[in-house]
Amino acid sequence: MVRRFVLRSVLALSIAVAGIALAGVALAPSPAQAQASSAGEPVAPAAVVSTPAPTAVIENPYGLESLWRTSDGVAKAVLLILVVMSMGSWYIIVVKFIEQARLNRQARLAAKSFWSAGSVRQGADTLESTSPFRFIAEAGLEATKKHGGLFEHVDLNSWVTMSIQRAMERVQSRLQDGLAFLATVGSTAPFVGLFGTVWGIYHALTAIGVAGQASIDKVAGPVGEALIMTAIGLAVAVPAVLGYNWLVRRNKGSMEEVRAFGNDLHSVLLATSRAPAKA
Repeated sequence: MVRRFVLRSVLALSIAVAGIALAGVALAPSPAQAQASSAGEPVAPAAVVSTPAPTAVIENPYGLESLWRTSDGVAKAVLLILVVMSMGSWYIIVVKFIEQARLNRQARLAAKSFWSAGSVRQGADTLESTSPFRFIAEAGLEATKKHGGLFEHVDLNSWVTMSIQRAMERVQSRLQDGLAFLATVGSTAPFVGLFGTVWGIYHALTAIGVAGQASIDKVAGPVGEALIMTAIGLAVAVPAVLGYNWLVRRNKGSMEEVRAFGNDLHSVLLATSRAPAKA
């Protein structure tokens, strides 16, 4: 029993000594804390939270800026052509939309004030000087006044019809100004961009062949920059095509108003020109 008691006492004493040693190691100050303590400075507890290392930001060396900087004269000329096409397309779309909106407003004004006037001349004076409806009305009046000389051999009905038809065709031609440019841009811009892509890929592969390095980082950048040309060509062509179709549809509605006005004016002019003869 004495031996068992001695063994238990020795075991408990060993465990206690080991715990005290471990606690001393955990509470022992670091060299920096010991140095600060010896210098008389307050000692801060050791931080146990580890801070993650900052992530390095990798800048993309490729893009439009690099494409413009590293491209030759042909590639820069292609880019400038696409820019001019895009600017011209948007300018025409905006300007033609404003012109069509103005014509529709003038059509409402003509329907409100022209037909309630006492004569064609008075009705034309109520319209704006830039109104196509006033232009058509004055063309009809001129036809009735100049129906003399050799023109007398032409029937008055046919002569007035031709005059009003010519005026309406000039109005239609004015409405269609610029649409040919939109159609040209819509059909040629993708091919212009494709030409820039082929030219860029050719020079990129040539440079890679001269350098003798065909790794993915040497191929992907220049070839990707060349493919931007095709994307720019499509970005120029799509608005031009959509704007062309939209403006053509609006022109059709505007010309219906113009033709209706011309037909009604034709009937009024013939009626007024024959009234004195009947009297």
